[in-house]
Amino acid sequence: MEKLLLYTDGGSRLNPGPAATGFILKSEGGGVLKEGGRFLGTATNNEAEYQALLDGLGAAKEFNPKSLICFLDSSLVVNQLNGVFKTKEARLRSLVFEVKTLERGFRLIRYCYIPREKNKEADAIVNQILDEKTGNPQNPTLR
Repeated sequence: MEKLLLYTDGGSRLNPGPAATGFILKSEGGGVLKEGGRFLGTATNNEAEYQALLDGLGAAKEFNPKSLICFLDSSLVVNQLNGVFKTKEARLRSLVFEVKTLERGFRLIRYCYIPREKNKEADAIVNQILDEKTGNPQNPTLR
């Protein structure tokens, strides 16, 4: 595969609170190759965002793409991974280390910020998992 597109999202209801991940891996033409998500238990929004990216990177490795473009709706995570922001919190530093370790398996990888409206598919996976695990439909004020 030449280029793959990875859309990831993580979310927590309350912060910290019940959290989940979601990812969609697409071909360059837009076809869905793989999607998934999981319940994390209690985590912060930022921890969930990193876990979602780790899940997506693991899935992308299976396809051995020449390049991987990662789209996230967390400007904090994108800026930390691109070296614009420092990662001060110890829990997030360990997640950054995990991401950087997985990066070595790709020839070219980029992290791009997108607005939440352009990440609806990954967001829907997160909310479906949280709805199932918590028994509470999403309350937008708790994101």
